[in-house]
Amino acid sequence: MAELTQKQATRRVAPQKEEVIDRSQTITFTFNGQRYQAHPGDTIASALAAAGVQIFSRSFKYHRPRGLLCCAGHCPNCLVQVGDEPSVRACTRPVSEGLTVKAQNAWPSLDRDVMALTKLGDRFLPVGFYYKTFIRPQFLWPAYEKVLRNAAGLGRINPDTLPGQYDKQYLHGDVVVVGGGPAGLSAALAAADAGARVLLFDDQPALGGHLRFAAAQEDTTLDGLLAAVAAQERVTVYHDTTVLGWYEENWLSAVQEQRLYKIRAGAVVFATGVYEQPLLFDNNDLPGIMLGSAVQRLLRLYGVTPGRQAVVITANDDGWQVAADLHAAGVSVTTVVDQRLADAADLAQQLAADGVAAYHGYTIVGASGNGEVEQVTIAPVDEHGQLSTGAKETLTCDLVAVSVAWAPANGLLYQANGRLAYDDDRAEFLPAELPPGVYAAGRVTGTGVLATQIAEGALAGRQAASQLGFGPSPDQEEVAAVAADRTGETGRTSDLVSVPGKGKQFLCYCEDVTKKDLEISIAEGYDSIELLKRYSTISMGPCQGKMCSRNTIHLCARANQWTVAETGTTTSRPPMRPVSLGVLAGQNMEPVKVTPLHDWHRARGAKMMVAGLWLRPEHYGEPLAEVQAVRQRVGLIDISTLGKLRFTGPGVPDLLDRIYVNKWQKLARGRVRYGVMCNDEGVIMDDGVTARVGEQEWYTTTTSSGAAAMYEWIQWWMQSGWGQGVHVTDLTETNAAFNLAGPQARRVLQKLTETDLSAEDMPYMSVRDVTLADAPCRLMRIGFTGELSYEIHCPAGYGWRVWEAIMTAGSEFDILPFGVEAQRVLRLEKAHIIVGQDTDALTDPLSADMDWVVKLDKDQFLGQRPLARVAEQGPQQKLVGFKSAAPDIVPEEGLQIVTVGEDDGHEIIGWVTSSRYSPTLDQAIGLCWLPAELADRQGAAFTIRRQGQLLAATVHHGPFYDPAGERLKM
Repeated sequence: MAELTQKQATRRVAPQKEEVIDRSQTITFTFNGQRYQAHPGDTIASALAAAGVQIFSRSFKYHRPRGLLCCAGHCPNCLVQVGDEPSVRACTRPVSEGLTVKAQNAWPSLDRDVMALTKLGDRFLPVGFYYKTFIRPQFLWPAYEKVLRNAAGLGRINPDTLPGQYDKQYLHGDVVVVGGGPAGLSAALAAADAGARVLLFDDQPALGGHLRFAAAQEDTTLDGLLAAVAAQERVTVYHDTTVLGWYEENWLSAVQEQRLYKIRAGAVVFATGVYEQPLLFDNNDLPGIMLGSAVQRLLRLYGVTPGRQAVVITANDDGWQVAADLHAAGVSVTTVVDQRLADAADLAQQLAADGVAAYHGYTIVGASGNGEVEQVTIAPVDEHGQLSTGAKETLTCDLVAVSVAWAPANGLLYQANGRLAYDDDRAEFLPAELPPGVYAAGRVTGTGVLATQIAEGALAGRQAASQLGFGPSPDQEEVAAVAADRTGETGRTSDLVSVPGKGKQFLCYCEDVTKKDLEISIAEGYDSIELLKRYSTISMGPCQGKMCSRNTIHLCARANQWTVAETGTTTSRPPMRPVSLGVLAGQNMEPVKVTPLHDWHRARGAKMMVAGLWLRPEHYGEPLAEVQAVRQRVGLIDISTLGKLRFTGPGVPDLLDRIYVNKWQKLARGRVRYGVMCNDEGVIMDDGVTARVGEQEWYTTTTSSGAAAMYEWIQWWMQSGWGQGVHVTDLTETNAAFNLAGPQARRVLQKLTETDLSAEDMPYMSVRDVTLADAPCRLMRIGFTGELSYEIHCPAGYGWRVWEAIMTAGSEFDILPFGVEAQRVLRLEKAHIIVGQDTDALTDPLSADMDWVVKLDKDQFLGQRPLARVAEQGPQQKLVGFKSAAPDIVPEEGLQIVTVGEDDGHEIIGWVTSSRYSPTLDQAIGLCWLPAELADRQGAAFTIRRQGQLLAATVHHGPFYDPAGERLKM
């Protein structure tokens, strides 16, 4: 690995009062394999800028070199790969010891990117070219798709990366303040002083907003606000937390690292501030061209200057403050170029006395340099922003600080149904009308003077609190005074967004959309701001319009010869910034339910799998050996995950007749019956067995995945009036359950009980309550596996004892525990369905080859009418068994079943639902859905499309194994 170079760590300036780094400590990280040093508190970007790094990324389309632009997390220029995490904003991610950082979207290196050659063909890559180019010839689309997929995207995702630790939290506050600048701090204090509970959210690591890196004379103001907030117990502060969206009734979402907040507010104050805006001129994306506020952030917070020789381009007093800050830090500020004829007089005089040149009535028209800015060209402009007569000047520099315009961060206000109006004097969209419970304060309202921002924040805080009953409402004189102060301010934003030129002027840094692309889009008919956005992809990248929406609106208005107000804005929708899917998903909600035998299974090396809300053993190492144990000897499976319901009362048969498709009135005591439950549309919901264990007591099992839903479903109908006098108890987690299956099952079980288990005394489909291994158990003789088997239910506290006793008793027969995989093979050999796998949301029992269970002649039951129609008309599709023509090839579940046409065209006619290799039959078998006319023909041939090839298969009716069911009744 390369060692530290002599150039590194040469751009630190003298310690700044506001800086957040600890210069007494040094940490090391790597960027593109090169080692760099940093201090605790540095971001990746500030540490690299301190080492003289100018190029941080390559642009999306043209792969142009890009450097720092905003240093606030609002632009795409510093997106990097950190370990396995792509598209990390280097300007906001803190650096840590040993961090591995790489550039994205560049090959073979950041400095020498082969894809940068696309600039040679940029005339063939106009906006919308992919819509026009890749539609013909159609046969080339697979090749186009491969190329486009390889070129698309920025970072790389490692699919083997372990999921992060995400979670969600609900918050409730009387007043929620969004924004921790002076207006937000003042609003939070005012609302809390009135008695409201306040939640204050800010997306920066510390409160203060622009005051953190603003002029030194405002330090005392910030210190006072911070001290007051810290002392106010009713204010809870959330740092590094971005509010993503506003929803109806003041419901907000916010993200803090890997946590999603869901916030309910009584009232909301938006003090979200502004985004500084770039200016369009030739080559305005060269590294070294930065926003003025970005320069101040680097300088004040991290003690870093991003250049040695600076030119400041401005149209307001902010630019002069940037120049003064750079000059005070020892940077050679050669020139301040001010579009205005008037300037910040005091600062201008001070800088002029120190030899800083000034051009008034000028602006920048172009920049040039080999990979980074080396010089700029300036020219005079008139009051309308048009180039006027006058000589152009060329200035040498390695840093250009642009401070000409601001755009209010009003996206959340828009989402909150606030009405925005364009203010021609300020050249900004400002709130004109806000709904009840929503307030705005500070720079988002166009307020630029600090004292007015603080007063406006306090007013908004008191208004929000008083609306909720905390304190009196502010009087109208105070409201009018604050409004008058704001109205009397001068604007800080120039309406000049683009300077005429012949070179590339980048409008959208995310998508490499230029001013020319916008003009072409409008000429092609996409003149609506919403259509323009979608066609050109402007504002659809990582910055979500923060760096381009304002300029787009102005350029669209100019091209259409409309006013900015007539052009309007695009719709703001959550989230306000890109957010990971992991944060939205929240905690990794893997099943947390385990059976009483969970530790036993893990200790024996079981591979666990998800089954509904449970973890179950998939197998213990050799699934086929487990199948053979059941078929030849005996096996034991843990089925404690089954739903278990106890019904009591005289009306149980009537209730069961209503909710099941088969009959229950004549089921004798001590007998068991299989049943299918459908909804009122005749769609299969669940299946299982029901035992009548007493005159008025019944015991029902459901599928593992359907246990909770079936209990809720039955309760719903009981509370609707069915099942008078019936009580149902959920015993799913109260009882453990096992299935002992195989030819030796009776001999194993008989060793543990005095109850006669002979076929004569306990035949197939019967139930007995017995004492087994000194534990109370319920035995049901059923046969899902196709062998002699006993389902054993006992209180969960006895589960371990009973299981161990059965395993010990079966040791002489080489008993094996078996898992879900073996069970699925065993049931498939008997052609038994699994609800939810072989069925879907449209499956009825008649189509699923279960017409024998449907009793249409009984009184009303759920699904009766739809099933009667299916019986009359006949199913269109049927579930049927199949055998693969190649015995050793198992088609994957979900594959399509197709016809083969003469022109090699394929029509989809069905699909595979279950398939396995049967070691008993030495044959690949399965279940599938086919058209009824094909499914009805035993031995009919069909084809399955698998991996681009066609696999032959034949229809098989009934069980594959022991079709007469003799082994079940042993």
